[in-house]
Amino acid sequence: MNDTVDKLVIFLAKRDGIDKLVKTFQYVSKLVHWHAEAAHPDAAHQAKQWEVASGLSRKAFRSGRFLTGFNALRRNPGSTPTFRLLGVLANAGEMVYFFFDHFLWLARIGVLDAKLARKMSFISAFGESFGYIFFIIIDFIMIKMGVQQERKLVADSSEKPMEEVQAGVRKIREDRVMRLMAVAANVADLIIAAADIEPNPFCNHAVTLGISGLVSAWAGWYRNWPS
Repeated sequence: MNDTVDKLVIFLAKRDGIDKLVKTFQYVSKLVHWHAEAAHPDAAHQAKQWEVASGLSRKAFRSGRFLTGFNALRRNPGSTPTFRLLGVLANAGEMVYFFFDHFLWLARIGVLDAKLARKMSFISAFGESFGYIFFIIIDFIMIKMGVQQERKLVADSSEKPMEEVQAGVRKIREDRVMRLMAVAANVADLIIAAADIEPNPFCNHAVTLGISGLVSAWAGWYRNWPS
């Protein structure tokens, strides 16, 4: 499948595809708001409205998303005790994030008391950052294992057909790229979560948040784009 429009239609049919598109809108508009705030207040206000609407839309799209982590633990908890433990910790954090994000969304749109928003935001961001730390650890372990497998495959290449060796190396390298994209997205989202957990001048700066959001969104585009 080489047609770009076909791939785009498939990409946007996925919940993750729509999420990454709207996340791009959200953080581009954040950067536009920061850039235009002083010189063009009307344009900055419009950008802020776009950012807020995009953020709320993403929360609506994520309804029920906490079940993904639960199902991952139920269906594929991990191949070894280490991976099972890391998988439980990572998915538990992500489940907390997505579950309490429902209440944050409801507080933001006025269904629940707006005073709950800050507390829900903190719990959600804490669960998110907790889970991402363990997802990053899992990916680094898998990358290291992939490097070892690649070296072994190359070292034993004289005993196997060259096409088989090249196919194996290519598969390992493709997996490595995907995992590096996942690490980039998780680190970027970790910075955004840190801005909610412990506000500070670096993490809460509009440029830091904007760039982090776009790194996460575009890494997601790459990982979810149909091959």
